[in-house]
Amino acid sequence: MKKVYAYATYEKQENYAQALSACGMEPVFSLDTKEAEGCRGLLLCGGGDIEPKWFGQENRGSKNFEPLRDEKELCLVKDFLKAGLPILGICRGLQVINVALGGDLIQDLPTAPAHAWEEETGDKQHLIKAVPGTFLYALYGESFSVNSAHHQGAGSIAPGLQAAAKAGDGVIEALCWPEKNVYAVQWHPERMMLSRARQDTVDGTPIFSFFESLL
Repeated sequence: MKKVYAYATYEKQENYAQALSACGMEPVFSLDTKEAEGCRGLLLCGGGDIEPKWFGQENRGSKNFEPLRDEKELCLVKDFLKAGLPILGICRGLQVINVALGGDLIQDLPTAPAHAWEEETGDKQHLIKAVPGTFLYALYGESFSVNSAHHQGAGSIAPGLQAAAKAGDGVIEALCWPEKNVYAVQWHPERMMLSRARQDTVDGTPIFSFFESLL
């Protein structure tokens, strides 16, 4: 099976590991980045906010920092990109990719209540529109429903990347750089498949199957 590395542990990111395995990939989850050697792809999982220093801003609403993780994942993006290996970012992962390549973030979206996870409700759900000609348009068509659990979003898009989908309020929901096999979504497809499949969203499986086809 094709190995995919994530800077993570199985215990905390079991849902991602199950998603990769279900689509024919072998997850290699470790906090030792040496384990990334020999892997054919990089998965960037969801998590806390990136410290604003990495994109040249003061703190304007960022929280739940993981400084070492920021440093490691930003380096991993550059390493895998240089090696010409595919990258898939999910939620925080989209933001890591954008920052690593020179973009920045909106630290607290004006419409965050429509996107952010809450204790009472869990993931939110909303429609997004895919840009014609992008991987998402090919997988799901123009408009479809996804889950949502973020209060930040991509601001200025890094050179090379392009928006692949947006929500109705203009929030960027996906980024891609097809020539470099870099793809990212702002939602959580691993929570939209297998035992976590939802009736109010599309199936998340095609995202991981698409990633597998790039390896």
